[in-house]
Amino acid sequence: QVQLVESGGGLVQAGGSLRLSCAASGSTFRIDDFAWYRQAPEKQRELVARISRRGIANYADFTKGRFTISRDGANAWNTVYLQMNSLKPDDTAVYYCNARRLPVSEYWGQGTQVTVSS
Repeated sequence: QVQLVESGGGLVQAGGSLRLSCAASGSTFRIDDFAWYRQAPEKQRELVARISRRGIANYADFTKGRFTISRDGANAWNTVYLQMNSLKPDDTAVYYCNARRLPVSEYWGQGTQVTVSS
């Protein structure tokens, strides 16, 4: 089992920055990749960014270089971060941390609210 706890959300003005953290515990050595998702009111949950065990990152088009996913060590899965810059009101959502052990297992955190005011 893997436990994920997000933190770092909050209220920020448009153009501001936030850094989200996802603290992982349990059998993290089994994890193949981590990701951040988000879900805005009345919208489907969508992928924001993913980072593989090798450190390869992929991003949704809407991030457009504003967001960066990272982790705290080359071979560690203790904490995964999402640095968000140049935030827009459209970025308002609950942000969720996700971990996958391919091919079938995945884990979710409880989510952290990000609100961007105009």
